[in-house]
Amino acid sequence: MAILKNLHPSFLWQYFEAITEIPRPSNKEEKIISFLVDFANLHNLEFKKDSVGNLLVCKPASSQRKNALPVVLQSHVDMVCEKNSDVTHDFDNEPLQIYIDGAWVKAKGTTLGADDGIGVAAMMAILSDPTIEHGPLECLFTIDEETGLTGAFELPSGFFSSKILINLDSEDEGELFIGCAGGIDTSAIFTYAPQQVLDPYKGYLISVTGLQGGHSGDEIHRNHGNAIKSMATFLLIAVEKMGGELQRFEGGNLKNAIPREAFASILIPPGLDEEFLDFCHSFQETTQKELALSEPNFTFIVDPIPCPETKIGKDIAIRILKALQNCPHGVISWSRDINDLVETSTNLASIKFIGNNQILVTTSQRSSVEPAKLKIASQVSDVFLGAGAEINHSKGYPGWTPNLNSRLLQVTTKSYEDLFHEKPKVKAIHAGLECGLFLEKYADLDMISFGPTIKGAHSPDERLHIQSVTKFWSLLLDVLRQI
Repeated sequence: MAILKNLHPSFLWQYFEAITEIPRPSNKEEKIISFLVDFANLHNLEFKKDSVGNLLVCKPASSQRKNALPVVLQSHVDMVCEKNSDVTHDFDNEPLQIYIDGAWVKAKGTTLGADDGIGVAAMMAILSDPTIEHGPLECLFTIDEETGLTGAFELPSGFFSSKILINLDSEDEGELFIGCAGGIDTSAIFTYAPQQVLDPYKGYLISVTGLQGGHSGDEIHRNHGNAIKSMATFLLIAVEKMGGELQRFEGGNLKNAIPREAFASILIPPGLDEEFLDFCHSFQETTQKELALSEPNFTFIVDPIPCPETKIGKDIAIRILKALQNCPHGVISWSRDINDLVETSTNLASIKFIGNNQILVTTSQRSSVEPAKLKIASQVSDVFLGAGAEINHSKGYPGWTPNLNSRLLQVTTKSYEDLFHEKPKVKAIHAGLECGLFLEKYADLDMISFGPTIKGAHSPDERLHIQSVTKFWSLLLDVLRQI
């Protein structure tokens, strides 16, 4: 496409653009891994794959750095595939439609995949350029970071040999990350018996759209609206107070994304149409005022539809809606050790009809304190258990405890100060990184994470700041020279 051909550094942007043309949803990384294998063969680089598909590509030290310590560069190859409901895009088969918008690179109507495509591109640029100074390099490309951390969980011990690891999956230029939260997912399944609609109800499709959504780790503290919460509040009043019947309710998509949209079909008894529409108008006005600052594009639409033939039943509908309304969402606590760091949070992520007359509600919990993570997961479970749901927890993943005495941190901090004449911020991140899992298998690893500025990750508003990529690249090369 050559849309990014005039951006600097050209090699890095060339590879990033190539990556955007390759479909790479989580759990469907075969095409991008094949692309990277072809790349390794083209450049005569040694590589190996493990049983789940993680790829390690190795490059010998440059002539100036033969005595330097070996380093692992690491990025994940999968991307979050999010789009708005009015956008048609096949993430399994179609390339992203990228474009430059002022200071940013974006994709039309979809996520951009800069998380973590820009890290993958940086590793490819270093592997292919014989002029870059570095010690022995091991470039680790992991699979399925976004939905299950499968690559990091299944990575075999001894797959790489370096004791220094640079993770390229952070999203704030000028910030060096030395710790992250652990996480766990909690899901609830409701089973219902469909009921025939015998009375002459009127059907309506309710749509909540226009919310910002975003990464449930990086942006959970920004008070973005939750489409499921808004819809549940509306539906509970319509069902309990106005005699409505719920036919369907779906919203959100991925467990690590704040839900931007929700849709529901509801049946209203005869003679209550005007009262119902008045309530819709009132709800829309009230919610728009409540969300005016955080969600200026909140949209609430009511459309008449043919009356459906079945409904889910009032008793279970009310139990589900009350559980959704009572389910915690957002920041639970802030760290007392690190300023402006969310310690514990939970995300009410999605509700979906999954067949066999079942409804699946997905949530995710994060915390840098293990007992706090388990406590909030238990609280979420209790809400849905009380509503009659079956509960399942994922096995979870550990956090990464900061090491302020890290030699790699000292080297990276000095490089940043020498290059840009300012101090970087040293932080922990509330989002999950693969580093905690690496540390379980490689206990003596010295790690750091940094990257360019990415905003709106895990949403169709995802965008990559062009100038920050230049600084990210300069820092990465200098750190490799200094190690």
